[in-house]
Amino acid sequence: MKERKEAEVASDPMVKRVASHPFVQGLSRRQLTLLTDCALPARFAPGEIIFRQGQPASRFYLITKGEVVLEAGAGMGGPVAIAAIGAGDFLGWSWMMPPYQWHFTARAAAPTEAIFFVSQILRQYCERDHSLGQELHKRMSAVMMKRLQAVRQKVLSLKAQGLHWEAMVLESPFMDQELDAGCYADPVEPEGVAVAAKTGGVK
Repeated sequence: MKERKEAEVASDPMVKRVASHPFVQGLSRRQLTLLTDCALPARFAPGEIIFRQGQPASRFYLITKGEVVLEAGAGMGGPVAIAAIGAGDFLGWSWMMPPYQWHFTARAAAPTEAIFFVSQILRQYCERDHSLGQELHKRMSAVMMKRLQAVRQKVLSLKAQGLHWEAMVLESPFMDQELDAGCYADPVEPEGVAVAAKTGGVK
């Protein structure tokens, strides 16, 4: 009976989609099962907003096709492109940390397909299985460190062009996509980390 149930789970198309994504490679069968239990497919047309800065962070995405542009724009007179991500990347971290609110805007730059996870359920699963939460945190942190370095290079490049910058202190010890956006927008995560922030809009 147990073998039959496991075979049915393994044949589920969503299980296969989740398990084949590079971000979750190496997770245990139990961890993949928990992820898949709160997973749903999503599609976005070019130019469609996936989520907006300031809205509740209720989902976490794995991009399987297309391209997504991350933008920040609070107090700047217009959106500023922070980074572009594509198939094989993850999108969103704020679902994991209070106050569970997006600190940037995500917009589809091409026809995009993704798997999204309902954050309220996923947080409960991470509480139930701490190893799942640790794995997600570890994987996200590694990727975000690379993205932070990319943003740092962008900041230095703009500064070299004679643009004026000032220090900004963020509010949490965690570095993620929200930290990337923090280089240009209002103070968000993380605490005690100073980053360069532009004082005017970028055209």
